[in-house]
Amino acid sequence: MTAAPTKNRKFVQKILADAFEHNLSVNYIIKQDEKRFKRLANLMDYSFKVCSAYGKVLVSQDRKACALVLLPDKKLFSLKMMIWDLKLIFNVIGLKRLSKILRRDRMIKQTQPKMQKMYYLWFIGVDPMAQHQGLGTEMMEELIADARVMKRPIFLETSVLKNVSWYEHLGFRIYHELDLGYKLYFMKMET
Repeated sequence: MTAAPTKNRKFVQKILADAFEHNLSVNYIIKQDEKRFKRLANLMDYSFKVCSAYGKVLVSQDRKACALVLLPDKKLFSLKMMIWDLKLIFNVIGLKRLSKILRRDRMIKQTQPKMQKMYYLWFIGVDPMAQHQGLGTEMMEELIADARVMKRPIFLETSVLKNVSWYEHLGFRIYHELDLGYKLYFMKMET
């Protein structure tokens, strides 16, 4: 696993957009219209930029898996972040849906721990053509090792029920569930 330089943005964006195309939580955010896949790519581009600035973007050696990690204590208010947020509203969410998404975001933030020193796994994805070959597990094991070195607990959310048992097998536990019209599972691992 290596840090992904900015030149890998489109590559990471493609893997994550393909991996999350049918994800309930991600599709809840994205305006569902004829530009849906482009909006999904824009969401992943936004997430790449945020994690590049305030966390980590990591890619497997074979370039078939990637992860976006946010370090919330590093995230600062800036003009750049404000511009990215505005682009997210206009290019992904849509103005009409903004209050609905802000309400969802508020409920998620109220559930997440208030601690700042965490390793927040925002996205992990494997190229759909390479899934079910152990690449995701290998990537997760490296992320867990990285979080241990940093002495940070790992937090994540998933709306995919089959992923819950996978995360539990790796040592995560559910600490909360939220019903948003779909189940969102909040998981953590002490490192």
